Amino acid sequence: MNCNLAVIKGDGIGPEIVTEAMRVLDAVGEKYGHTFSYTQILMGGASIDVHGEPLTEEALEIAKKSDAVLMGSIGGNTSTSPWYKLPAQLRPEAGLLKLRKSLGLFANIRPAYLYDELKKACPLRDEVIGDGFDMVIMRELTGGLYFGERHTEEIDGVRTAVDTLSYNENEIRRIAIKAFDIARKRKKHVISVDKANVLDSSRLWRTVVEEVAKDYEDVTYEHMLVDNCAMQLVNNPRQFDVILTENMFGDILSDEASMITGSIGMLSSASLAEGKFGLYEPSHGSAPDIAGQDIANPIATILSAAMMLRYSFDLDKEADEIEKAVKAVLADGYRTVDIMSDGMKKVGCKEMGQLIIDQIK
Repeated sequence: MNCNLAVIKGDGIGPEIVTEAMRVLDAVGEKYGHTFSYTQILMGGASIDVHGEPLTEEALEIAKKSDAVLMGSIGGNTSTSPWYKLPAQLRPEAGLLKLRKSLGLFANIRPAYLYDELKKACPLRDEVIGDGFDMVIMRELTGGLYFGERHTEEIDGVRTAVDTLSYNENEIRRIAIKAFDIARKRKKHVISVDKANVLDSSRLWRTVVEEVAKDYEDVTYEHMLVDNCAMQLVNNPRQFDVILTENMFGDILSDEASMITGSIGMLSSASLAEGKFGLYEPSHGSAPDIAGQDIANPIATILSAAMMLRYSFDLDKEADEIEKAVKAVLADGYRTVDIMSDGMKKVGCKEMGQLIIDQIK
């Protein structure tokens, strides 16, 4: 199989971690007879520096014509970077929002899995994590507060900002169907997270989820308020299988879930459109403070590449190969600095990538 990929290396540590993911993909391709063709495009701060905008129409067209998009992290230090002195529509994250909307990437899948080898890095007590946890957060990605009308004005001499949270039933239904479909392949349990005691959008969300659930009698489901969910993630993460939620809640909860795995550097992410097209990226940020030092953890990006093989190309065996290689390297005691513990062997970004490649070969 020949897979045509658009590659966005991004900002900060993005180029380092994406390079390792590409090397891993090439190793898998060599072993199983696939080729990966890469077309690199700019987005985020890197695009601002060259083109004066976070995503050009030319770059967007290349992404649209690809089979899938592999992306690193974008953005920089919001306090010091000149990118964040620009108007909101010209900042790095505006490029990502434009890309998601233009590509129809409405379903964000973020696994949160605790590796046995990383239990010591988990901030939760042993009696809380037990045998570990394995959950998926399904986040709606193209609606809600991040895409609603917004403006700032002065009313009676007082500066006032307005952000609009809006969802329609079709947006809710399609992400709910994705969540229930994935739950069918897992432990068949969906927890839909909202704020229905306060928000009209959440009350509609809850109604539509209940309508979708009628078509999935083999999947159990329940509703949970977002503040309770945030508490339950640290109180009893083992109860979760598939968490279904809207855009902003999913943004926050997925970062919380990532940290209880021991490091956000381990968490992969897929953003899917209708059909097989998807964008694959790590859940973590661009970490500009460690960029260029060869100490970033590439595993989240490498696991995102595995998700790409699974979801966009139906290459389950090849995806399993990458995931098994990651587990084997961790079992052998190799760690990047973010997951380092006593008695382990510290390695850099490039060496971690090479160790995973060696396991594949």
